[in-house]
Amino acid sequence: MTTVNISLPDSMRDFINEQVAKGGYSTTSEYIRHLIRQDLERVAQTRLETLLLEGLDSGEAIEITDEWWEQKRTQLLERLRK
Repeated sequence: MTTVNISLPDSMRDFINEQVAKGGYSTTSEYIRHLIRQDLERVAQTRLETLLLEGLDSGEAIEITDEWWEQKRTQLLERLRK
């Protein structure tokens, strides 16, 4: 594991100490890692939403019916079997 040192104003340090105590974190590092994991998840979610919107905007619009879903499910199962 790598150590990173940061400089913070006293007010931020006090806030972090409060969050560690209130949130049940055992250390400041655990709290900071939690925040970074949350940000990583947010970035991944934003990327996924961007890709989904690009997909929706691409190609010709088609009507999605129960028959279409069944056909798509069959195609995907065949692809998995290969």
